[in-house]
Amino acid sequence: MEIRKTLLQVETTLIEGGKAAATPLKLFTAIAVVRNPWAGRGFVEDLKPEIHAGAPILGELLTRMILDAVGSGEAVEAYGKAAVVGLDGEVEHASALIHTLRFGNHYRQAVGAKSYLAFCNTRGPANAPVMIPLMDKNDEGRRSHYLTIQTAVSDAPAANEILVALGASVGGRPHHRIGDRYKDLEELGHDAGNPAAV
Repeated sequence: MEIRKTLLQVETTLIEGGKAAATPLKLFTAIAVVRNPWAGRGFVEDLKPEIHAGAPILGELLTRMILDAVGSGEAVEAYGKAAVVGLDGEVEHASALIHTLRFGNHYRQAVGAKSYLAFCNTRGPANAPVMIPLMDKNDEGRRSHYLTIQTAVSDAPAANEILVALGASVGGRPHHRIGDRYKDLEELGHDAGNPAAV
């Protein structure tokens, strides 16, 4: 896995809607920009060799970056992942590196999560938007932690690269007041334990 650069970003929201946050929201982003191992090779049917070689390295690296910045896995409350493939690649190439347990399990286990990792995978040029949806690591219905990190890297991804990212929050939206989805389900007479009742 050829890694050109990494980036760590920390965003702290102190005031939202003109009102000071009782507890500031902290968002963390860890990014790696890697050469796309499938770019320039035509249509590659079997992506597994490169997935197995690269995804664990990226999962371990980005997880370590997040934990070093946050301080501990326990402190992470919401999490997510994203990938942006450059214009010489397929969206499938971005998906290949992040939609595998060889990537995600590093992060999931390190933060003690039960929920699946929210995700976004897109294609774009350098400075393309990087969108990382987040949700509570243990409670998919906790709307206070439905968050999105939005950032960009001015020189990435190049046409033959893939940008891979993990996101984390410490805290939820500062003044969340729309409740959790369980209350909606109860009011609508749905079984909160039934995943089909969305």
